Amino acid sequence: MKRHLLSVMIPVLLASGTVNAVEIYNKEGNKLNLYGMIDARHQFSSHDGEDGDKSYIQFGLKGETPINHDIKAYGQWEYEITTSDTESQGSKRNKTRLAFVGIETTYGSIDYGRNYGVLYDIASYTDVLPVFGDNFAITDNYMNKRATGLLTYRNKDFFGLVDGLSFAIQYQGKNENGRKSDVSDKEAFSQNGDGWAVSSTYDVGYGIDFGAGYSISNRTNQQRNLSPGRQAQAWNVGAKYDLNNIYLAAVYSETRKMTPYGNDSDLKIAKKVQNIELVAQYQFDFGLRPSLAYVQSKGKGLIVSDEKTTNKALLKYISIASYYNFNKNFSTYVDYKINLLKKDDDFNKQNGINTKDVIGAGIVYQF
Repeated sequence: MKRHLLSVMIPVLLASGTVNAVEIYNKEGNKLNLYGMIDARHQFSSHDGEDGDKSYIQFGLKGETPINHDIKAYGQWEYEITTSDTESQGSKRNKTRLAFVGIETTYGSIDYGRNYGVLYDIASYTDVLPVFGDNFAITDNYMNKRATGLLTYRNKDFFGLVDGLSFAIQYQGKNENGRKSDVSDKEAFSQNGDGWAVSSTYDVGYGIDFGAGYSISNRTNQQRNLSPGRQAQAWNVGAKYDLNNIYLAAVYSETRKMTPYGNDSDLKIAKKVQNIELVAQYQFDFGLRPSLAYVQSKGKGLIVSDEKTTNKALLKYISIASYYNFNKNFSTYVDYKINLLKKDDDFNKQNGINTKDVIGAGIVYQF
């Protein structure tokens, strides 16, 4: 009966859009919460892939249950529905974003499933723009953002000895798209071999945080067919200031044999990519939050022909944006991406790299 009631309640709660529906169950330490957002978004650009409706819905469940006085179990599931597809297209782009289960003790937490890679602990500092940004942390690209098969251990305040110092250790098992030998270049890009990653962040107080992360993974046979090299590596460092309505953040990162570029039909993996993201925002008391950001991603050893390589910027733009928060649940935004890449560059044309400006605007309801 309880399972049947829950199956009926969830769609009703999503449709009602009320904050009071967040807590589904809370009794004797057993908790189940529903959360989500509806982002009604449209983008404007002369580049076909960036123009049109980009609306979506995200919702998820978070739960926890006590095992004893010192240990509790927890889990989280999050799903995204793309609303810009027609009904005849079905649910081709709908996806599970997160799905993991773990336990937490006084010595830290450990969980397994589809989760965030620990390098995102630092990349998240600049992932605060309404539409753009977050270009280092690519989904299903090793342990940079959300990925599958992640075993994660996290420790806060370094076993209680150093306030503000936290670290994480992560292992990712091999994922080879079902071991198919005829996968496309795009499918091969989302594969990974066994790998490890570590990250550490330090909250020094006064609104200042520092962080650094590193990962190393084996590459699959299909990935080595795209480009030589047995291992893929990444590292990043970052800092942020968040106090007195001011938010400032900077992240520098590098990847090796990891970052894709080119068209889906001719996808390549860059030998080395250097990324920098800078963000400045200010929160006014009446709800306005203007934002200014600079993003650059420069590839090295990019393939031009069988015998020629080059160094080129894969991304380079300025984001001028703003949020306006009517209240904690309802907001609107606009984000103008001023593209700084050369429009008449042959390399950009051959690899389908967008050189056009893009404007994204939308309305968000979250619960």
